[in-house]
Amino acid sequence: MKIIGIGRNYANHAKELGNEVPTEPVVFLKPDTALLRNNDDFYYPNYSNDIHHEIELVVRICREGTNIEERFAHKHYDQLGLGIDFTARDLQKAAKEKGLPWDMAKGFNHSAPISKFIPIEEITNHNAVDIRLDINKSTVQSGNTKDMSFSIDQLIVYVSKFFLLKKGDYIYTGTPEGVGPVKIGDHLEGYLNNQKMLDFQIK
Repeated sequence: MKIIGIGRNYANHAKELGNEVPTEPVVFLKPDTALLRNNDDFYYPNYSNDIHHEIELVVRICREGTNIEERFAHKHYDQLGLGIDFTARDLQKAAKEKGLPWDMAKGFNHSAPISKFIPIEEITNHNAVDIRLDINKSTVQSGNTKDMSFSIDQLIVYVSKFFLLKKGDYIYTGTPEGVGPVKIGDHLEGYLNNQKMLDFQIK
């Protein structure tokens, strides 16, 4: 099982971080130890002082495949959920300045909270899903997946060129603008089409 992350998939988010809007998906991986399930609390690590939230639609892969054609991509996922790609922005910045990989900034323990999943057939239009993150009852991120630079199907086509997709893999599809820091004591609530999917504390 692997977690495939997509960076800069919303143009406004790329711009808010001072990055160019990519012409191809930006792909990175998180280990399975990054997962945080069942709305368990997130414990702030002692090796970072700048953990940022990034709310994302998550796609669950249900069928193995490689070099998948776009017309068949929809057959390879069956459920959607919500996740947060926690990023240690200070570690990421230091790595980028040295031209080094930033795996530590993205893949640290419990950096990928994940919700329960909803079957595709229960979602009216899975290519236009509202996602939202509230912190302490105030909305900090809000977007719709129709604004992704690369759709779910396009991501599956691209990623499957390089990685064999296997049943149970997750694709975190990118975050809309509004990312920012979390702090101890924060209460995070994530919504998919106004259905609460995430509800946990920063400890």
